[in-house]
Amino acid sequence: MFVTHSAPGTRRAASLAERRPHVPTARLLAELVPPRHFAGESFETYRPDPEFASQAAAVTRLREVAAAIGADGGGPAGGSWWRRRRRAAPAAVYLDGGFGVGKTHLLASLAHAVGPERAVYGTFVEYTNLVGALGFAATVTALGAHRLVAIDEFELDDPGDTVLMSRLLRELADRGVALAATSNTLPDSLGEGRFAADDFLREIQAMAARFEVLRIDGEDYRHRRTVTDAQPVPDDVVRAVATRDSGATVDDFRELLESLAEVHPSRYGALLDDVTLVGLTGVGALADQSAALRLVVLVDRLYDRDVPVLLGGSGEHGLFTPDMLRGGYRKKYYRTLSRLGSLAEQGRALAA
Repeated sequence: MFVTHSAPGTRRAASLAERRPHVPTARLLAELVPPRHFAGESFETYRPDPEFASQAAAVTRLREVAAAIGADGGGPAGGSWWRRRRRAAPAAVYLDGGFGVGKTHLLASLAHAVGPERAVYGTFVEYTNLVGALGFAATVTALGAHRLVAIDEFELDDPGDTVLMSRLLRELADRGVALAATSNTLPDSLGEGRFAADDFLREIQAMAARFEVLRIDGEDYRHRRTVTDAQPVPDDVVRAVATRDSGATVDDFRELLESLAEVHPSRYGALLDDVTLVGLTGVGALADQSAALRLVVLVDRLYDRDVPVLLGGSGEHGLFTPDMLRGGYRKKYYRTLSRLGSLAEQGRALAA
């Protein structure tokens, strides 16, 4: 049950749709770090399940990779790229497994072990957005100054982006940069993680021979639902709760999605500077795939920053059409529903 306590003259909540952040290149690169959920994680904090030997084996192998990267010269980039190119081929590992087996934990641990000045960490989408913001050559130069590029949630649903990333990885590897990547299997294919690895290796063609696949078996330790069944919050409650929090924003769902079309996705994180709660009124089904994909990126940035969400309208129910959930971007949409459901539960707790 929700009770509102709005008083006359209460402040008007801020709006994300009214923001147009300027994000310098230095900030885009500085934000390529593990999400705050994993800021303190390491190989020591990973708890391998004794029933799945591949988990402990992956930890051992990634420790070796971290040590090899650390031994390869001094300084953030280990010398000029042409000198590094003359050394042994840099490490390239792909962590293959289903949801909740700790792939992101291990990838973040590898980045932490290599060191923040020598490693960058981002999702597949963040790197493609970086290329869009900086241009391909500038991105190669910026990322090539590091020893490790870690890519979480490598995605194979957009051929153009996959080809772009394949070229980027090849350029980086030629400069002696070590690579590490993960990918989740689809919710209805949790037993088919090996196919994700096969797809990955096939799609990157020229890079395939460079990647070592580390299979990580196991059960989802979070035992989470793909989609939650929480009820939406009434729109008037969304507005009332937001007025009580100086860091809250409130937007009409459709208006926000329209405004996001005018902001480069690489700047969505900056939209959330100093935001402690996001309220959305009039939430309903998405008919436009472009708007749906913009929402995916926004939810990823909300999730990275642990920002609770209040969902008005019909909430997450029927947010993506059945055709969307069967189509090529279904993995993105299922991930968004899972993450949005988690953030919405936090928001409901604040509103109750």
